[in-house]
Amino acid sequence: MLYELRIYHCAPKKLPDLINRFETYTLPLWQKHGIKQAGFWTVYIGPSNHDLYYMLQWESLEERQKKWDAFMSDPDWIAKRAKTEEAGPIVAYLESMILTPTAFSAVK
Repeated sequence: MLYELRIYHCAPKKLPDLINRFETYTLPLWQKHGIKQAGFWTVYIGPSNHDLYYMLQWESLEERQKKWDAFMSDPDWIAKRAKTEEAGPIVAYLESMILTPTAFSAVK
């Protein structure tokens, strides 16, 4: 099992817009494409409260590539993303890393 940690660093005051986009548009489209989320987090105490952290669960890199490409090219996603960014970008930049659990991890 692989996990993808994605960190979205939002433009100032845009975190509520990003959270709304995930709740309203992104999660239903992920379900359509078989993308499994492992959790979402915001920063309660830390260096920035403008960030959204989330993890996706993948069986393999091949599964990730296939499902992510299908999601990103979905005309519904392209239209809804554009709609949510009519007033400007929501995300300033993002980070993504693929993680693998250690032998002693509670998450496998």
